Amino acid sequence: MENNFDTNSYLNMELLRFTTAGSVDDGKSTLIGRLLYDSKSIFEDQVAQIEATSTKRGLDHVDLSLFTDGLKDEREQGITIDVAYRYFATPKRKFIIADTPGHVQYTRNMVTGASTANLALILVDARKGVIEQTKRHTFIASLLQIPHVFVCINKMDLVDYSQEAYDRVVKEYTDFAAKLNVQDVRFIPMSALHGDNVVTRSEHMTWYEGGTLLHNLETVHISADYNLRDCRFPVQTVIRPHTDEYHDFRGYAGRVAGGIFKKGDKVVALPSGLESTISGIHTLTGELDEAFPPMSVTITLEDDIDISRGDMLVRSENRPDGQQDLDVMLCWLNATPPRPRAKYVLKQTTTDARAMITEIQYKMDINTLHRLEDDKDIKMNDIARVKIRSTKPIFADEYNQNRVTGSLILVDEATNETVAAGMVR
Repeated sequence: MENNFDTNSYLNMELLRFTTAGSVDDGKSTLIGRLLYDSKSIFEDQVAQIEATSTKRGLDHVDLSLFTDGLKDEREQGITIDVAYRYFATPKRKFIIADTPGHVQYTRNMVTGASTANLALILVDARKGVIEQTKRHTFIASLLQIPHVFVCINKMDLVDYSQEAYDRVVKEYTDFAAKLNVQDVRFIPMSALHGDNVVTRSEHMTWYEGGTLLHNLETVHISADYNLRDCRFPVQTVIRPHTDEYHDFRGYAGRVAGGIFKKGDKVVALPSGLESTISGIHTLTGELDEAFPPMSVTITLEDDIDISRGDMLVRSENRPDGQQDLDVMLCWLNATPPRPRAKYVLKQTTTDARAMITEIQYKMDINTLHRLEDDKDIKMNDIARVKIRSTKPIFADEYNQNRVTGSLILVDEATNETVAAGMVR
C-alpha cells in the first residue's frame, strides 16, 4: 500500500502542551480516554485490552479512564496519583497531555505537569460546581502563567444537560477567576462518558453554540504565547564537527527562549559581554533566515569569541539583569524541608550555580489565596515566596515576562534530587 505520510509536514506541525486538573472523580481520566478513543489515537490491541478489563469488572461500557491510569495502584484504586504524559496527533496539531492528580498532597505533581503547558483543562462536576480544588487548580494555573484555561463542565448527563446548571457553574467560576490573572478562559459543557462535546458535537445541548473540546484544542492561538520581544538564546552546547567538510565550523546549539534572531543581527554573549554578529542559523534540514521560540537551532557568529554551555546570546540593547539575589515563588517538591543555610545547585535555562535560601517571606494558602506571614515552615507541596542568593549572577527575566528564562529549579547537592521549582518575581 502506498504511504502518503509526509514526514516534513508532520515535524513542522504545531505542538500544543496541555495539562488536566480536577477533583477526584470529576472524570479527568475518562475525558482523556474519550479524547484519545474518539480521535482514533489508540492502538487496536490497547482497545481490546481495556474492553476485556471493563468486561471483567462487570461494566456494560468501555471504561475509558483505563487508557490513562497506567500505574497499578491507580488501576486498583481508580484514581490518578502521578503525572502521566500522553501523546497524540490530529491532522491539524500534535498534542502532549500532562494528566495530573487532583489531591492536595500532589500539588507538586500539578506544578510539574503545568510548568511547560500552553493550556490547562480544569474539570468541574456539573452537579458540584466550583469547589476548593477547582480554586486551587485555577490558582496554580494563574501562578504558572498558563495563557489559556478551558473549564470543562463535565457530567452534564447527570443534570439532564441543563443550561441552567451550566450557567450557574460559569458564573461561580467567573466570579472567582476575576481575582486572579487568568487571561483566556473558555467554558465547554460535556459528558466525557457519553462523548458529548468532546470530539463530536452534542445532540443534547443544542443551546451551546461553542465548539467541541477537540475543535478548541486544534484552533486555540498559541504562537502569541511566547515572548517575541526580548531575544534570549541559552547555549546548550558548542558544536565542533572536526571533519574535512566542516573543518572550521563552530556553532552554538540551543533552543530559542525569547525574541526573533535573524542573520546579520548584532548579539552579545553573557556573562562575558563580548559582541559579534550572527553569520548563520542552522537546523537539521538546512539554513534559516530567522529563528524564534520554541525552535531548536545552531547559531554561528562572525567572530570567534569564547562561548560555552550556560552562556546566553542576547541583543546588546536589551539585556537581562544579572542578579545574585533573586525574589522567587517556590514550590517545594521534596519530603525533606529546606535546611537553614543549606547549599543547593540552582539550575536556570542551561546555567548552574550554587545557591541558598536566605529568607522565607511568606507561604501561600492555596485554598484561600491568603498569605501566611507567620508560618514559615515549608513542607512538601507548599508554595512560598523566598529570597535566594547565588554564587554568580543569574540572567533571568521575570516569570510573567518569559516563562523559560524566569523559571528555575533547586537540586540537593548531596542526593542530586530536585527539591524545588521556582518562578522569578
